[in-house]
Amino acid sequence: MSWLTDFVRPKIRSLVGMQDVPDNLWLKCPGCSQMLFHKELKSNRNVCHHCEHHMRLGAKDRLESLFDGGKYDLIPVPSVPTDPLKFKDSKRYTDRLKAARAKTHEDDAVLVATGKINNIPTIIGVFDFDFMGGSMGMAVGEAILTAATLAVKEKMPLIIIPSSGGARMQEGILSLMQMPRTTVAISMVKDAGLPYIVILSDPTTGGVSASFAMLGDIAISEPKAVIAFSGRRVIENTIREKLPEDFQTAEYLHAHGMIDLVSHRKDLKETLGKILKLIRLKKTS
Repeated sequence: MSWLTDFVRPKIRSLVGMQDVPDNLWLKCPGCSQMLFHKELKSNRNVCHHCEHHMRLGAKDRLESLFDGGKYDLIPVPSVPTDPLKFKDSKRYTDRLKAARAKTHEDDAVLVATGKINNIPTIIGVFDFDFMGGSMGMAVGEAILTAATLAVKEKMPLIIIPSSGGARMQEGILSLMQMPRTTVAISMVKDAGLPYIVILSDPTTGGVSASFAMLGDIAISEPKAVIAFSGRRVIENTIREKLPEDFQTAEYLHAHGMIDLVSHRKDLKETLGKILKLIRLKKTS
């Protein structure tokens, strides 16, 4: 354990009293195991200042970090049937949805917003992993379609930021149908001659990586993000071989030409601004 855990926190508690120092003041970094002060971590966009490990970031925090001045407008997404298959495993699907909505204060796993990046009007669809692992059900498919349709209508660039474990099993085949549906939505954007940019964040897996997440004209990733279709163990058991340690990471995919750029979170806004400016200049020249 670090000196923060062994000395600083007990000392603070002895001075001000146990009840005045809640446990959620500190968070242990998954990368280096250092104890991080919650407010300091939040101000650093959930990036560890010791080892630069990129932790997951909420959807609204992402939107605020990318749009000029942190200002954006949320776009309503059409509602979908709540529990079309009446699904139940260890819990009812409706109960899982209620818990996820209470935790995130959002209706589902994707937010769609418009704003400006480098003064260029842009549409962003962003996943929140805290909502049932960012799993893709009908609501997510509807959100991607809404973002793509609006991008074509308003002639805006479209940016999608996935963070997902894949298809939502509680919606069965209806979830899997969102793979071709979102692929068609992205095709609409490309057919209109508009840029489609993907920012892959940890993790981007399953049916999401097998559809719209890997179709970007430009593919960017955050450092060490896990990007895959199926898990390492499944692949190793199938091919009977040991995979490289960095297999299915952003850096591995970048080295093998599957993504264009690995960017630190603090540089993403500037990077996107430069890309969008270059694209606009090319179209007007």
